[in-house]
Amino acid sequence: MENIINRNQEELTAGNQAGSIGRDGYNESLWQKSAEKESAIGNTDPSVLYDALIVGAGITGMTTALLLQKSGLKCVLADAHNPGYGTTGGTSAHINTFADTTFAEVEKAFDKQAAKQFAESIAESVELIATNVRTYNIDCDFRWQNGYVYAETDKEVDELNDLYESALRAGVVAEIADQAPAPVPYQKAVVFEKQAQFHPLKYLVGLQKQFTELGGIILENTRIDEIDSHADFHIAKSGERQIKAKNVVYATHIPPGGVNVLHFRNAPYRSYVIAATLNDDSYPDSLVYDMKDPYHYFRSHEMDGQKYLIAGGHDHKTGHGDPEQSFADLINYTKRCYEVKSIHSQWSAQYYVPADGLPYIGHLPGASNGIYTATGFNGNGMILGTVSAIVLNDLILKGQSRYESLFSPGRIKPIAGFTEMVKEGADVVGRFIGDRFGLEEIASVSEIPVGSGEIVTYKDQKLAVYKDVQGNIHALNPVCTHMKCIVHWNNSEKSWDCPCHGARFDPDGVVVTGPARADLEKVNLDTDQ
Repeated sequence: MENIINRNQEELTAGNQAGSIGRDGYNESLWQKSAEKESAIGNTDPSVLYDALIVGAGITGMTTALLLQKSGLKCVLADAHNPGYGTTGGTSAHINTFADTTFAEVEKAFDKQAAKQFAESIAESVELIATNVRTYNIDCDFRWQNGYVYAETDKEVDELNDLYESALRAGVVAEIADQAPAPVPYQKAVVFEKQAQFHPLKYLVGLQKQFTELGGIILENTRIDEIDSHADFHIAKSGERQIKAKNVVYATHIPPGGVNVLHFRNAPYRSYVIAATLNDDSYPDSLVYDMKDPYHYFRSHEMDGQKYLIAGGHDHKTGHGDPEQSFADLINYTKRCYEVKSIHSQWSAQYYVPADGLPYIGHLPGASNGIYTATGFNGNGMILGTVSAIVLNDLILKGQSRYESLFSPGRIKPIAGFTEMVKEGADVVGRFIGDRFGLEEIASVSEIPVGSGEIVTYKDQKLAVYKDVQGNIHALNPVCTHMKCIVHWNNSEKSWDCPCHGARFDPDGVVVTGPARADLEKVNLDTDQ
């Protein structure tokens, strides 16, 4: 029962090299190609009451587990797949003292004190990452860098001024740059000192080693199906396995399971990244960001003596855009900025945009005491995942955190957040209704191209149909098992993506990422091929 969740891993990650760390898509990230998988064979005793069960072994879960274990608690870390399987294995791995939600936006939605607290939490997380690298001697290519943000138009200059001035008010070190390594002509640039970059999977493996050396237990291929809460403990169930714990942390990017208010306060997005080699040596020796919409960012990373330009951007809501077009647009834009020799890797990852701009970290709304969550990191998963670990560690050990109120998942403060909730809710309703009509009707599944999927009407049935490279047909009920929206085919990552709350399924309908827990229903077709 424990291995059921990985039964389609081979097909889903067919583009991944043998022996690399698996992740939630067909495309292999640059990090997977160069990180060695750490053994994570663990076992639990159903009679033991553990201090904490952390669900999800990305940077959020792994950092949380290590902090708690280091404090003397007895912890279990469970992942439905393997450590680094989700967004941590697909990040572009920027470490910043500023975030996608600008301090000006936080001031507007909350107040200036909230912006300062937000900045302080980010600075604390950057320092924790650097401390972990130094203390545990983690070989993860960690480098301090300057970060440059540049503006090309008058409108972008105004936005950059807001970013710069609000950062100063929040206590973040920044200054106007005399020169910036922008790949195009620009009007103005700002430099943020003491930013950083690293290899995210090597960093994660370093944390994993420390956690297990301290006695922490890691369970791979262990999806938590449900949790029964009692007065002073919780029983988590995964197939026949039961884990009893005083505290449970969902570090799963979005809480899984049934309907939760956080599913309506976060919007799922896909982010696109490429790693390219250049004809010349114009690799930027810094982190570089533009103010365009859609935005772009660049940095360099060296592996085994080979430099790579890492470029990202052209994000869109999950299940809404065209992933292949996003890759094409990103590659074309990068080629306009740099002398690209070849595209070594391309991959995408998922993140969630919070309604009011700040992450949700703390007690899971509607859940029993002792059940926590962390979500809504926008495109800043490495720093805000680490912020989450700091906050959750304090809440579990001390019962409080200095950031508890700011990041409370139960907060209902800014009007702006309410407006975004209404907007996202309307979008969900629109997809729920609109995607059920106007489907293409086909006479034969042979019409579907090899290696692709489509939502179609076939013999009066609405189906999600994928034809694999051998020409075999995989037919599914297209209704997402989370909240009944219609899934969309992602031809780049070879997955069925839900446009409402971001659940994703492999070609056979097996859950890849939540919030869905149940697989898509298989449909047996009597076809003429």
